[in-house]
Amino acid sequence: MQSRRKPPYSVVISTFLLSSFLLSTTVTSRPFVLILSQDDLKDSSSSDDDPSTTDWDDFADSQTRSEHSLNPGSWRPIFEPEPEPEPDPTESDSQSELITNPRLEEYYSLVRKLLSAVSDGDGDMNDVALEIESVAGSGDPHAQSLLGFLYSTGMARARDGAKAFMYHSFAADDGNTQSKLARAYTYYRQELYEKAVVLYAELAETAVNSFLISKDSPVIEPVRIHNGAEENKDALRKSKGEDDEDFLILEYQAQKGNAVAMYKIGIFYYFGLRGVRRDHAKALSWFSKAVDKGEPRSMELLGEIYARGAGVKRNYTKALEWLTLASKQQLYSAYNGMGYLYVKGYGVEQKNYTKAKEYFEKAADNEEAGGHYNLGVMYLKGIGVKKDVKLACKYFIIAANNGQPKAFYQLAKMFHTGIGLKKNLPMATSLYKLVAERGPWSSLSRWALESYLKGEIGKAFLLYSRMAELGYEVAQSNAAWILDKYGESSMCVGESGLCTDSERHQRAHSLWWQASEQGNEHAALLIGDAYYYGRGTERDYDRAADAYMHAKSQSNAQAMFNLGYMHEHGQGLPLDLHLAKRYYDQALEIDPAAKLPVMLALASLWIRTNYADTFLVDFIDSLPSVYPKADEWIKNVAMEEGNATILTLFVCLLTVLYLRERHRRQAAAAAPPPPLPGDNIAN
Repeated sequence: MQSRRKPPYSVVISTFLLSSFLLSTTVTSRPFVLILSQDDLKDSSSSDDDPSTTDWDDFADSQTRSEHSLNPGSWRPIFEPEPEPEPDPTESDSQSELITNPRLEEYYSLVRKLLSAVSDGDGDMNDVALEIESVAGSGDPHAQSLLGFLYSTGMARARDGAKAFMYHSFAADDGNTQSKLARAYTYYRQELYEKAVVLYAELAETAVNSFLISKDSPVIEPVRIHNGAEENKDALRKSKGEDDEDFLILEYQAQKGNAVAMYKIGIFYYFGLRGVRRDHAKALSWFSKAVDKGEPRSMELLGEIYARGAGVKRNYTKALEWLTLASKQQLYSAYNGMGYLYVKGYGVEQKNYTKAKEYFEKAADNEEAGGHYNLGVMYLKGIGVKKDVKLACKYFIIAANNGQPKAFYQLAKMFHTGIGLKKNLPMATSLYKLVAERGPWSSLSRWALESYLKGEIGKAFLLYSRMAELGYEVAQSNAAWILDKYGESSMCVGESGLCTDSERHQRAHSLWWQASEQGNEHAALLIGDAYYYGRGTERDYDRAADAYMHAKSQSNAQAMFNLGYMHEHGQGLPLDLHLAKRYYDQALEIDPAAKLPVMLALASLWIRTNYADTFLVDFIDSLPSVYPKADEWIKNVAMEEGNATILTLFVCLLTVLYLRERHRRQAAAAAPPPPLPGDNIAN
């Protein structure tokens, strides 16, 4: 596929020589809303509905674990070499021990060489691949994962899905989490849910174990670097971290004593938002300053910091004090943290399930998702209340629809085990996948975006490609967009050297296809264009129509326009001018920005209907073959000052023809019927 799209409707636009207008498309992720019917719920609670048989306990003692124990083979030592302070100095697998591990050092050396090869385009990729192959042959699971990645993408090796799966299987069996994700996604695409659900369940559990105590998971913002046809400049501008102009202004205001600015800066550092690296020590400092200035929201975050021991020694007594102060300021989410402390008996004299339930209910009554979630856990486990799986399910659904990731995990377990909900492996797999993709390995997204913003396109493409293989839809569309946008500058590496045009088109086509399978309407649109124009694949109007239908099912105006065009010309769809008009009208109903192309398309239909078999129809039908020249003419001639008058006259001519024809028809309809023979003969 080419970087600059020319869908079928732009042929119509070039027909009237007005502009190269492109319909805007919405490509942001749609919120996941879980809607269950009565059929999903079990009629009654049976004896096998025993949640205690499940392994994971949300109220278990939380243990701080290192990045490597959660994500073996993580690339963090390369992109974030400075480790975060370890709260427990006796941790056996600390970061310092990892760096002195010779085998891991060899693996990280391979990753660095791989990144260097795609960044510099120095032609050493084949040598790097040989070295990866050698280390993988010695049984190193992380090198095996890298080799699987090379075979999966066709990078310095002939693309071979079977070999990729084999090496990922070896690596996954030995604990490499990235290969577990790749393997799970392969099963997921093949609808082998019995196998996919087991892997995604394990990965989702690892993800929830990395989440914060009373808040959502650590935030890795999946920034889409394009908004359909163009770079997503607004989102990218807001992702530049400490170099962002807005951040610098906010920091200046905070330094001048603005309490709200202090709180916001603390939020950025605590969660790692807007491209800012997570820094708990800085977050603690800014929250403390904000509290001194009377900012109440910082109290709750200080409570959480002390409860979690994030950048400070864990102190549950202080945590409860701060959360209590926050609750008195009507910050109802603080009740959720207080309830957790009473469930565990932390910072209080003893466990008090009654008080915990009371605090969770206060949070839930004020639409706090965490409150609903924790009430669900209490009823699911029968903690201080009578066990009620159905009620627990109700609370989990509310929490999930408000974005609580651990609620998705609990519902996934219910669908997986058949506890509370009827067993449904496809649904369980999808929910586990949502949670698993928020695990610590999602840091790849941050590093890819940072590389892109620095202009390191090759490195960004490799990182997005790695995430794409793991099943991340945003990464799939980002990698495909880089290929389309930057062409040779994407540093796409093929079987031998930089990608040929054919390899680049095929790889982009594959990535867009995977993204479309996961509901990306813009990707489905581009797949339709690929089949329509034969870019990266054989021209196939039938498949193009199927892809446009998929995008149209998500209310995509551009897809509807293209379907109308195909009906108008009988390409892949039956020739049907009435259906063509219906699709054009629907496109306008959904997107008012489509007014210009729809108006011109309807004019084309009118000419085709009223001036069939004339030179005007022949002229319209001949335009696709001369479109490239017309496109250049539009840019170089038609849009120049002065030529707009000619174009206006042309449109006026069409308007006059249309009005004359309509007047003729109205006059014919209003005229009295012609006399019958003999009417004028005198009796």
